[in-house]
Amino acid sequence: MARKVFYSFHYDKDNWRASQVRNIGAVEGNKPAADNDWETVKKGGDKAIEKWIDGQMNGRSCVVVLVGAKTAGRKWIKYEVKKAWESGKGVVGICVHKLKDSAGNQSTKGNNPFDGFTVGGKALSSIAKVKNPSQTTSQGVYTHISDNIADWIEEAIDIRNDN
Repeated sequence: MARKVFYSFHYDKDNWRASQVRNIGAVEGNKPAADNDWETVKKGGDKAIEKWIDGQMNGRSCVVVLVGAKTAGRKWIKYEVKKAWESGKGVVGICVHKLKDSAGNQSTKGNNPFDGFTVGGKALSSIAKVKNPSQTTSQGVYTHISDNIADWIEEAIDIRNDN
């Protein structure tokens, strides 16, 4: 049975790339909010956004951060990573910058979204892994993610259970 995961990503920059990963089908991901639904949630302010994220994370065993050029340091990415770790979920990052966007462009590698978090006196970035497919083509990256995402999620859950 596929694991249930929450996908965390920078919507404006990486929605197209995130949809490619979601469509792999190796895991069951959270249902993306339709643009109109998301606008409604945002109008409710930070508390409404937190409530929506919390609801989406409920019942998920892992948070998969899809790391693009501008993912690290974003307010809601940080909230999602912190919430995931504090609630005992596995956390893993997957670099998606080499997947093509809707215009057919690749991007630059972003920073580690786990930098800046401390867990038991250790940097979260020394505990949680960020996977960076070495392939150079979008198709090669897609295939590598498709072939490995289920194992990466299991590894993240094992790491979290050990910490």
